This record gives sequence, structure tokens and C-alpha cells, in this order.
Amino acid sequence: MSAAYDGFPGAVGVSRLRVYDWPTVDGRPGGGTPHLHLACSEGYVVTAGRGAVQTLTSSSSGSGSGFEETPLEPGTVAWFTPGTIHRLINDGGLEITVVMQNSGLPEAGDAVLTLPRDHLADADTYARAVRIPSDVPEAEQVEVARARRDLATRRFLELRKAGESGDPEPLAAFQRAAAELVRPRLDAWEQRWRAGAHAAATATAAQLGALRDRDHRHLAEARTTATGPAARGRFGMCGRLDVYPDI
Repeated sequence: MSAAYDGFPGAVGVSRLRVYDWPTVDGRPGGGTPHLHLACSEGYVVTAGRGAVQTLTSSSSGSGSGFEETPLEPGTVAWFTPGTIHRLINDGGLEITVVMQNSGLPEAGDAVLTLPRDHLADADTYARAVRIPSDVPEAEQVEVARARRDLATRRFLELRKAGESGDPEPLAAFQRAAAELVRPRLDAWEQRWRAGAHAAATATAAQLGALRDRDHRHLAEARTTATGPAARGRFGMCGRLDVYPDI
């Protein structure tokens, strides 16, 4: 039987999120920065407050708007697949446990914000546009994070409007630019997947096979692991994050 996998179940990552309560450019009480993931699904378990997640996808017909707004309240579990542009709306005290595919890859590189086209020209330009400096006072970090969010929100609203008017090209152009931006990272992403989700699934297959053969030796290798946040209150795309180490 192959080596046991002892990471977090299914090699998912988790973080605790308090969604930004800064008023938005379109008059909502608060909200996060619209973005998409290219190789990971992401899920929300709402633990406090009220709000919504706005999503934008290509419509099934290839034209028109794939915009939806899903209400969020304590107890709601919502998730979306790669390519879904998503934007959190905070109507008051919205807190979420975020569950992320591939060992938390969505917070470790698999994300592209809906910034204007010139900000997506190349990896260096994009990195400068999204960077929140860590060596300045928190008040300045807030200004940068809020300006970044508002810039991405305006582009999100433009993409939504184009889709609703029957023009799919702006969204398709953003998807193409996002895919090109992440190409240099794909080898590292594959290594993360192999060490996490692939290894977890492979271990399960081996354990099922062993049990069919009346081999239960892996049960003697049981262990327990616990951890706390590696960082608290970090500025994230959608709010302040309590971030856990790789699990």
C-alpha cells in the first residue's frame, strides 16, 4: 500500500474571512474584490452576518449575462467552480469560513482580479497592481486595498453590463488574459496538486484496496493534528483573513 496521506481531509485549505465593510463604488454597505480562480473550486460556510455573493460566468448560449446574486446568511454553504468571477457583498457583519481546493491554492496564487486590461498585460505589471505593501502603516495598507478593490469592482460592473447587453467578448478577453498570466506558475501548481489532492485520493484508493484484502495495517498509523492561524487579520482579496499554515 502507498504511503499514508496525513494532510487536511481532501487536501483542502481553510481560512477565516471577515468581509470588508468599506462602502462600495455601487452603493453597497461593504464588499470584497471581484476575482476568479483558474484551477480551483472554492466554497463558503457562512458563520455570521448577512450578505451575498455576486457571480459572473459565460452564459450557456455564449452571449448575454451569466450574472447571479446568491444570498448569504449563517448556515449557508455555497461554492463555485473555476472561471466563476465572484464578488462578496457585506450587508452587515459577514464572516465566512472559506474552503479551498488544492491545499489552499486560491490564496496561494490561483486568483486574478478583474482589473482593467492594461493591468493584465504581463505578470510584473499585474503584480505591481495587486501588491499591498507590508512595510507601511496599516492605514496606508487600507487605502491600497480599498483602491485595488474599487478598481476591480468598476471593471466587474463593466463586464456585467457588457454581458447583459449581449456582448460576451469583454468577459472572454478577461478570461484569456487571466489564463495567460498564470501560465508561468502551472508547474508549481501541478506539484502542489500532486503532493495534496492527488496524494489524498491515491491514499484512499490504496486503503480501500487493502481493506478488501483484509489488510488493516494502516489503522495502526493513525494520528491527530491540530493547528491555529499562522497569521491573523491579513489583508485579503475579500476581507481580513485569518490564514492557516499549509494543511
